[in-house]
Amino acid sequence: MTNKKPTIAIIPGDPSGIGPELIAKLLQEGDVAAAANIVLVGDEHIWRQGAAQAGLPLDLRAVTEDDIASLSGTGWLNLNTLTPDEVRIAEVTEAGGRSSLRTLDKALDLAMAGKVDGILFGPFNKAALTRGGMNAEDEHRYMARYLGFGGYHGELNVLDDLMTTRVTSHIGLKDVAANISMQGVSDAIGLAEQTLKRAGVVRPRIAVAALNPHAGDDGKFGREEIEIIAPAVEAARLHQKDVTGPWPSDTVFLRARRGEVDAVVTMYHDQGQIAIKLMGFERGVTVAGGLPVPVTTPAHGTAFDIAGQNKANVGATRQAFHLLARMAATHRSLRADA
Repeated sequence: MTNKKPTIAIIPGDPSGIGPELIAKLLQEGDVAAAANIVLVGDEHIWRQGAAQAGLPLDLRAVTEDDIASLSGTGWLNLNTLTPDEVRIAEVTEAGGRSSLRTLDKALDLAMAGKVDGILFGPFNKAALTRGGMNAEDEHRYMARYLGFGGYHGELNVLDDLMTTRVTSHIGLKDVAANISMQGVSDAIGLAEQTLKRAGVVRPRIAVAALNPHAGDDGKFGREEIEIIAPAVEAARLHQKDVTGPWPSDTVFLRARRGEVDAVVTMYHDQGQIAIKLMGFERGVTVAGGLPVPVTTPAHGTAFDIAGQNKANVGATRQAFHLLARMAATHRSLRADA
């Protein structure tokens, strides 16, 4: 096993948004260099744009792909994905989406070649990604397809030491109950446990939320807890997982806020998103869970309303970087031991 720091690829996200500014601010933080070696992947003018927006210096030390293995500190791998006059601050553009995808592709290539141990991306704009050629529902499915990964994967949201995942995601509320299954609950529990272990939690404590008010009240408000969720929790416990529930969803996050659990598995999108964003929107992180390479990003969007104005808060990007550094170190160790 090697003790060398992990190497992380960082890409700017949509050049029209706050991503380039955020990365420029992140690179100025004193504990960043101690946590990982960094490869900035992208066009020179985008990185310099971000530094100018933030009013900060930027030292771009060019490297080639062959240099990455011996990299110490921060290097820059140049791409030419769009011209400076194609960047339209605070606008959704095909060029911005195309640039985002090409930098993401290169970062994924580096990861699959074993040259980097994780990927951090600045916020993407989904409309721009679609215009730029993303033939997938979202960037998470795009990454899985690009990597040729057919296993279970999904988006997780993280706030400080708390992680959430969900059984159903981008579907209508009227369709949630019909799409909850024992396998789905089991998969969401497994994804939370796997991701937490990658982040260094030895034995994750996981709470599973109920679907119905009062956790169904012994079947009065629905039988999903009795017939699906509770049996899935018990099956996970039989596999030696530290899992409890189903807990009423109006109290489970009180337990989480008290630090009694490391993750909450929710049944649908807003059940977890509302709670975690209320607890700390400016620190939230999104993890592309289950993929063969660690990937994180700040949970907020491109913030076109403040793009180019040096108003972007680096808090979520900072959290995303340091979580990724821990995950990437585990990933690097596992590869070294293989």
